[in-house]
Amino acid sequence: MRISELSRRSGVPNATIKYYLREGLLPPGRATAATQAEYDETHLRRLRLIRALTGVRGLSVASAKQVLDAMTEHRGDTHELLGIAFGIRPPDGGTPAGDEGEGEGEALAEANPEAAALVDAMGWSVSARNPARQVIDETLRTLRSLDVEYGWEALLPYAELAERTARHDLDNLETVTDPLEKAERAVLLTFLLEPALMALRRLAQENESTARHGGDGHTPARP
Repeated sequence: MRISELSRRSGVPNATIKYYLREGLLPPGRATAATQAEYDETHLRRLRLIRALTGVRGLSVASAKQVLDAMTEHRGDTHELLGIAFGIRPPDGGTPAGDEGEGEGEALAEANPEAAALVDAMGWSVSARNPARQVIDETLRTLRSLDVEYGWEALLPYAELAERTARHDLDNLETVTDPLEKAERAVLLTFLLEPALMALRRLAQENESTARHGGDGHTPARP
């Protein structure tokens, strides 16, 4: 297909496609003349992934290029590919997920002890570099600074729900065989669905409040 059709099918303007070509995010097409080239479905899938990384995940063009290069390098390794797409594995040539040395892994775990305890209790196999560990410890520290006693043990029921959610996420990716399409779907499922998952929690909270307190003469507050 010509660049005009690639633009039409992808929804990306011609000028933006040419910019991605210049910056190396999109590989060159097959030259058919001095100033013309043909593009194929691989370019279309790559464009969709670029849009997911920059528009949904919010990466800069330079960061998106790093991620795309890393995905290309590891396109035959589904675990590494998904780690990059989920934002767990660093795309800049850093230590791959799970490859920390024993001393380094222990030091990283000690920096976030409550997350480490939660991970151990769940029996999860996750990298000590996973940024979610720091989020957990920082959140629990913030709660305690506000006089809310909340330890990692209280997160166990949520962790069990998260485990089921992750299993469902990965099930949805099993039928996708093309590496670029799998990476795009992983980005969309992770970053676009998160607000909807939080919204579902709010709906469920109102429903549970109605079931428990709706008959006490008060109408549950609405946002």
